[in-house]
Amino acid sequence: MVEAKMGACWSITKDQFENLEKHTQWGIEVVEKYNKFVKERSEIEISYAKQIRNLSKKYQPKKNSEDEYKYTSCRAFLTTLNEMNDYAGQHEVIAENLSLQIISELSRYTQELKQERKSHFNDGRKAQQHIENSWKQLEQSKRRFERDCKEAERAQQYFERMDADINVTKADVEKARQQAQLRHQMAADSKAEYSSFFQSFNQEQNEHYYTLIPHIFQKIQEMEERRIERLGESMKTFAEVDRQVIPIVGKCLDGMTKAAESIEPKSDSQLVIEAYKSGFEPPGDVEFEDYSQPMTRTVSESSLSNSRGDSKPEKSSSKSKVKLWPFKKNKLSLKLGSGPEDFSHLPPEQRRKKLQQKIDDFNKDIQKEMDQRDALTKMKDVYIKNPQMGDPNSVDPRLAEIGQNIEKLQFESQKFEGWLAEVEGRLPVKSEPPRQQSALYETQNSTPVNNNCAQDRESPDGSYTEEQSSESQIKVPTTDFDDEFDDEEPLPTIGNCKALYPFDGHNEGTLSVTEGETLYVIEEDKGDGWTRVRRNEDEEGYVPSSYLEVFLDKNGKGAMTYI
Repeated sequence: MVEAKMGACWSITKDQFENLEKHTQWGIEVVEKYNKFVKERSEIEISYAKQIRNLSKKYQPKKNSEDEYKYTSCRAFLTTLNEMNDYAGQHEVIAENLSLQIISELSRYTQELKQERKSHFNDGRKAQQHIENSWKQLEQSKRRFERDCKEAERAQQYFERMDADINVTKADVEKARQQAQLRHQMAADSKAEYSSFFQSFNQEQNEHYYTLIPHIFQKIQEMEERRIERLGESMKTFAEVDRQVIPIVGKCLDGMTKAAESIEPKSDSQLVIEAYKSGFEPPGDVEFEDYSQPMTRTVSESSLSNSRGDSKPEKSSSKSKVKLWPFKKNKLSLKLGSGPEDFSHLPPEQRRKKLQQKIDDFNKDIQKEMDQRDALTKMKDVYIKNPQMGDPNSVDPRLAEIGQNIEKLQFESQKFEGWLAEVEGRLPVKSEPPRQQSALYETQNSTPVNNNCAQDRESPDGSYTEEQSSESQIKVPTTDFDDEFDDEEPLPTIGNCKALYPFDGHNEGTLSVTEGETLYVIEEDKGDGWTRVRRNEDEEGYVPSSYLEVFLDKNGKGAMTYI
């Protein structure tokens, strides 16, 4: 019964160890599982940050689109991209902190936990094995004591039979007596040994169940509590890592909001107006031509006559097209990067801005070259005063080169300044009231242009054309002027003029003049920069007003003359 009770105790203890072993192993797996979760979260943060950075980089302004960012909306978008880049950096910080504060620490702690668990369960197995061995020794001494007692009893009974038998010699009786005494001595020794093992086992068993096993269980319990506490701290750190970057993320979002609030629609629209306004004045009213009564048409101010004596039948008025020249685009087929150096293909206001920009660039380059020249001059003075530091003549080639560069830049700047002065002198004055435009600009179609002078790139109808070269091709529809104006009477002379500069009129409707030539004025400048003149009965056309000194007759039609 004692053996059954002891076996039951050992079985329970063994089962408890197995249960604890399974539970602690499950606890370690929970830690590893959470560590794996944090690791995957860190990888997601890194991947997300990388994608955000790539997205921000993808939409960063290109070199050829820097002009777009003068608008407040584009600058706000650029600020948003930069803030998103900083926002991505905070996600990288999250991933880094998760890796350092949780993943690395939990990985190290898991290894330590496994070692501690193994040590505790080894101690438990050793204690269990030791008590089992003590029990076996006690059982062995007990069985030996039992056997010796039985042997001593049989020897005593044998001696008593021998002693009662009269037929047995004294020697046999003495021998039986000695054998009985020996057996009794062996039984006494076995009893003493059994008693010793018994006392020792009880003491060890008491220590096993009241000291060793509870101590081991206590260590396992503490280990398990530390594991749970460490897991809770890691979860708290997991939240703190995110909370630490919230202020900076908030600043990034505030930056995006501030950038959005800085958008000024009126300012952007004003930039568009300044960038694309042409400088042209709107065309005047279209003249009414009454065809309800038969009458001889007189030459209108809007007609361009080629009085060469050729008479052609009058064309149907349906062929005449009203043309509002400021709003009609040139039909140019330009190759990439083409365009004249003086920007004469642009409207006046745009041309003025481009020329001013080129002049500013030249001035900056000139200033850089002059700064280099001053620095080299000072270096040369130092070499002259201290020949051991260098040869003064070694600086002369570079100074000569810089001087040539400055001369070239100044020449280019003066050239562009001349074109700018020409444009600014030709731009219409905004304070002038709008005047009725000649019917020429209402009916005349665009004509081919091929002039080298910047002034005569502007055709009489106000449209701009491009030089014909290997880099630019001009496609402008043409219309016969003779079909509509051959039968009209020539315009009367309203004054005369003197050509201040030579002008090569290659456009249809223009007239070539030489410097100092005297001509007749038949139609004054209507504000578009052109004056209609006549050389003789067969030659008349338009000449830039800035090329002429005009003298109007007192009885002629008075108007402001552009010189």
